[in-house]
Amino acid sequence: MNLVLFGPPGAGKGTQAKKLCAERGFVQLSTGEMLRAAIAGGSELGERVHGIMASGALVSDGIVNELIDGAMDSNPRASGFIFDGFPRTIPQAEALDALLGNRGQAVDLVLSLEVDNEALLARIAERFAREGRPDDNPEAFRVRLVKYQEQTAPLLPFYEAQGKVVRVNGMAPVEMVTEGISAALRQTVKMRAQNAK
Repeated sequence: MNLVLFGPPGAGKGTQAKKLCAERGFVQLSTGEMLRAAIAGGSELGERVHGIMASGALVSDGIVNELIDGAMDSNPRASGFIFDGFPRTIPQAEALDALLGNRGQAVDLVLSLEVDNEALLARIAERFAREGRPDDNPEAFRVRLVKYQEQTAPLLPFYEAQGKVVRVNGMAPVEMVTEGISAALRQTVKMRAQNAK
C-alpha cells in the first residue's frame, strides 16, 4: 500500500510516519533525507544532486523520481511506502502516478492531517520557548506555513478527484490521530479487497 501524508509543517506527519513504519512495516521515503544520503554516499547521482543543490537550484522531478524508484527497488519486502515531502506540486503528483503505474501500483490513500493554523502557530511558539529548536522559530515557521498553503495544499483537490483523500483531525491527541489513520487504512484495505473480487 502506498500512502501520501499531507499536512502543514508541525501537523505531526513525522510522528505518525514513524508509528506506521514501526508498527506496520511501511518504509518512509523522505525526499530530503534521500537527497542528503545520495550526496553523503558519493554516488554518481549524489554528485549530480550536490552540484544542483550547491548552486541553489531545485533538483528536477526526474532526479527525485529516480531516487524514489531506486528506494522502492531497495525495499522489496516493505508492506508499503509513505511518501514524505513528495509530491509537492501537481506535475510531481502526475509523475508519481506514472512511476507507480509502471510498477502496476498506485497511490492508495492520501491522509490529510487537518489542523487549525493559529492553534498550530501557538503550539510551535510554545515548543520554541521550551526547546529552542531553530526550525520552530515562529516567524520562520509562519513563512513555511504560507509556502505550504500556496504550493502544496492545492494538491488535495487533485487527489480528491481520484477519491483517495481521508481527512484526519491533526489537532487531536497523538493516539487519536493514530486511530483515525488506522481506521482509514482498514477501510482502504476493505475497499481494495472488494474491488479485487
